[in-house]
Order: sequence, then C-alpha cells, then structure tokens
Amino acid sequence: MCHTINYRGNFHPGQTVMWQIQLALINIHSSSAYSVLPTGLDCIQQNFPCLGDIKYSDFAINCGGPEITSSSQIVYERDNETLGPATYYEASTKRWAVSNVGRFNEINDPQYTSFSSSQFNTLDSELLQTARISPGSLRYFGLGLENGNYNVTLKFAETAFLNPPTWKSLGRRVFDIYIQGNLVRKDFDIKKEADGVSFKAVQMVFLAQVSNNYLEIHLFWAGKGTCCIPDLGTYGPSISAIRAVPELQGMDVRPYIISYVELKAATEDFNPANKLGEGGFGPVFKGTLNDGRVVAVKQLSVTSRQGTDQFVAEIATTSAVQHRNLVKLYGCCIEGNKRLIVYEYLENKSLDQALFGKTSLFLNWPIRFDICLGVARGLAYLHVESRLRIVHRDVKASNILLDSDLNPKVSDFGLAKLFDDKKTHIGTRVAGTFGYLAPEYAMLGQLTEKADVFSFGVVALEIVSGRPNADSSLEEEKIYLLKWAWHVYENNREVELVDARLLEFDEEEVKRVIRVALLCTQTSPQQRPSMPRVVAMLSGDIEVSAVTSRPGYFTDWNFNTTSFMATDTPRAENEHSEFSSSMSRILQVQRT
Repeated sequence: MCHTINYRGNFHPGQTVMWQIQLALINIHSSSAYSVLPTGLDCIQQNFPCLGDIKYSDFAINCGGPEITSSSQIVYERDNETLGPATYYEASTKRWAVSNVGRFNEINDPQYTSFSSSQFNTLDSELLQTARISPGSLRYFGLGLENGNYNVTLKFAETAFLNPPTWKSLGRRVFDIYIQGNLVRKDFDIKKEADGVSFKAVQMVFLAQVSNNYLEIHLFWAGKGTCCIPDLGTYGPSISAIRAVPELQGMDVRPYIISYVELKAATEDFNPANKLGEGGFGPVFKGTLNDGRVVAVKQLSVTSRQGTDQFVAEIATTSAVQHRNLVKLYGCCIEGNKRLIVYEYLENKSLDQALFGKTSLFLNWPIRFDICLGVARGLAYLHVESRLRIVHRDVKASNILLDSDLNPKVSDFGLAKLFDDKKTHIGTRVAGTFGYLAPEYAMLGQLTEKADVFSFGVVALEIVSGRPNADSSLEEEKIYLLKWAWHVYENNREVELVDARLLEFDEEEVKRVIRVALLCTQTSPQQRPSMPRVVAMLSGDIEVSAVTSRPGYFTDWNFNTTSFMATDTPRAENEHSEFSSSMSRILQVQRT
C-alpha cells in the first residue's frame, strides 16, 4: 500500500524542493499528518503498541527486490514496489513499512531501486543484487514486534562506484545509520567498509531494544560524499537487505534471566575486590545471588572485541549441553546495552593459573592425569555424545576451570560452532588463540572437531610439563613445547618433559599422555584420533596408536618467529599466524 503526501518549501535561497512528508519523518502530533496513514503506523507517533494484539518476532526484507528464500530458508519479503516522488510503502504482511524522502528531482529512477547482475563474495548473492536507494533519508519500520532485544542485520553492496580507475570510480556514498533513534554508524561508506573492493558484501549487526512493538532503522544522508558521479543524485543511502530477530531466538533451552539489579547487588556493584579476572569477553566478578548461590558473573565490556554473536553463541551452547566436565550456566542478563552471563563459581579458577601462575595450589601427577582425562571426556561429549555436534574452537588452559575438588570444566563457548552431521568440515574465518590452532584451520579456515583435538594435544603437553606452549625465556630448543616434546620422544627421553616440581609420577602414564598428545597434534586432521578414542587411550581401554610421523610444520616452516606463540589477546577473526607457503604444500600432499 503506497501513500503520497506532497509539500513545497524553500529550503535554500532560490531552490524549491519536492519533499515527501510522512509520519515517520516528522516528530509532531498532527491529526492531519497521521490520519491518512494506514492503521498501525499511527502508533509510532502516539506511543502505544503497534497493530494491537498482532505480534511478530522477526522480519526480513530484500530491499529493492523480489521475495527471496535464502540458503538458510529465511524468507526475505519483496520490497520492489514503485515509489513515487513522495511516498511510503507498507508491506501487505503488515510486518514492516518503508519511507523515502529527499531531492527526488535529481534521480531518474522512479522506483528508487538499483540492480546489478554481478555475483558477490557471499552466500545468497542475489540478496546483494538489488538495493533500495534514496537521495536523502530512508527509514524502515518493523511493526507489531514482540518487545525485547533484537539483532538487526543490515546488508550492503556498492555497485555505483566501481574499481577501475575511471571518473566513475571517484564517487563516494556517505551516510549515517540510526537504530531506534540512536546513531550507530556515522559517515558510513559502503565501498570504504569493503576495503575499496567493488561487489564485496558488507554485513553489519546491531543490537536494538524494542519497547513499543516497533523497530526503526534510519539511513540518513548528512550532506557528505559526491553529488553527481556517475549520475546526478547518486549519493544518498543504499541498502540491500534487512533482517531482525530476537537476540536469543533459536535456542531450544532458554536460559534463566537474572535482573541487572540482582547482579549488581550480588557483586557489590562490581566491586574491584570481587574481580576474578578478565578475558576477551570482559571482566569476571564473584558474586552471591539472592538464593545464596555463589556465582561468577561475566560482564561484556564496551571495548570487547567479542560482540553480540559471541555472547549469544556462548549462552546458546552452554544452555544446550550438560556434562560434569563442562561449566554450568545459571543464567544471563540482557537489559538495554548490558550483557552479562552468570556461571557456577569454581573455587580454583583456571588451569593456566594453577600450572603457570604464582599460586599455592599444587597439582600432583594423579590430579594432572585426572584433569587431562576429564577435559578429554568433556570434549568427547561436545563432539559425539551431545545431541548437538559442537566444536569449541578455543580449547586452551585458561578456558579450563577447576572446582573445589580440582575437577576440570571446559568453559568459554563464545567461539563454539554447531555442525551439520552431513558436513565433513566448515569453511570459516579463523578465530581462537595462537599456539593452539590446528594447521588446516589456521591456514585454510577448514574447521572440524579435529581442530579441538589438536588444541587438546597442546594442553595435554602443558599439563605434563607445567609450562606454556611457547616460552621465549627458555633455551632455543625448548622455546616451543611441541617441538621439544618431539625431540625428547624421538630420543626416548620423554620423562625430561615432566614438570620438575613433580618429584613422583607414574612413568607409564606420563609416556601414554605424551604419545596421545603427539597423535593429537599431527599435521593432517585425518591422522589425529577422535576425542572418544583419546579418552579410551588415556584410560587404558585401548592401546595407544603408534606415533610414526613427525609433523611437517617443524621442518617446512620457519619456527624462529614469535608469531605463533600463545596469547590471550588476538582472538579477533581473520588474524592468521605467519605460516609460510610451504605449509599449504604439506597439507595438500597429506590430503592426496
């Protein structure tokens, strides 16, 4: 349904402009303004729930194009209605509406859409082939939405200003993005965001709070960029697709919601004295809930490199799995821009602190062996025994917590990935911690459960040796734990790897753990055992397979670099360790 409201006014001396005025663009209460609007939109002005009792939990729009069903079976509703020089459009489903305003006499396209037949570097490329454009101000409204927190995904692609060095490539499209009236991106330039590459998809995810059953997305040209390249009027907002979903949608098990007021009281207003530590997510505080339970409260930092996706992934994964060797989720808090996760409190903190830190806690060999076996059991549950097929992606000593009885619990599922049983691997951007990354994952982005197996092998060697996987303070041959472990193994001197603080240990168990760890860290994922098999070998139920091949990355990759040393800081995606081109050849040869 389209509606037109016209207005002529002198906005600059000697310049008369045709403007569209509709309810979404003027913030005044005028019966003459909103009385012509369809039922449902007047709620935006009157501040009462939209569409009465009709409520939706999501919407998706193929901006400027026909209805499309994506590869993940999401229906993006059509938005290819012809918009006149002063119109807005309300979808037939009444889930959303769009409004367009600006200097329309400068645009030749009466539909205010664009189309490109080019293919884009993303799934569902057809969603990027169309776009809704505007010479000034473009607003989308999600209507009749259930109140709550939403993830708002915006997809963009620049097709007007191309890469070849011609005069047409010199244009710039610059506009601001507002969500619920809040400026979330200023001076947004699609081509710049795509690193100057034409036909490269740009996707952005924002968090929005819906409190009156509607969501507003506003793209506004603030007078920057170029006005006439390649055509007059090619400067305002352009958007290809929109999707909004509740933040915790898709969870089979909904977490218990704990109020911010209770968590603030539980942690004594996040008193620094109660701070347990800090990771990529943000600070962690000890607290006591109203029911007396002692908890660890993870607070998403404003400056955290981890965003909404990781926050949701951690809650969703931890809610869906239960095992004695996995940390237990008590609940979460989502209020406004506050994001917190509440876990069981584990008295003995993390394994890396016990092994490498200054602590009075001493882990004897029987305890270390039980920790190693417990971690293996937790990962085996994630990979095989859980109803979901889960790859953790960030197995490391700092993500293994110890309870009062020193039982290990795998934690931090912010990077976890769910697998389809029909897939052999997932091609994905690299995330995790250097020093624990499997070669095929770090180099090629190929993710399977065997990436966790590799990481476990590194952790197992750290448990035996009591040292981190890389330590530049040691003599050269011992700097890299994996390389040193292979050296002592090949010379039948495995006991030299044992932590010097362990005056007593079971030599056969030590050798078994080391050999399992060396199997887990083979170059080829096919040569690594599964985690259930690792559990069986560690527990002595089956013999440890023969360790026959020294990993190729020792001989074909220059190890005299610190780029692969473990650190908790570079968890950002797309950061790769500096593998040489020879690593690709190793992987290719071993696959064939």
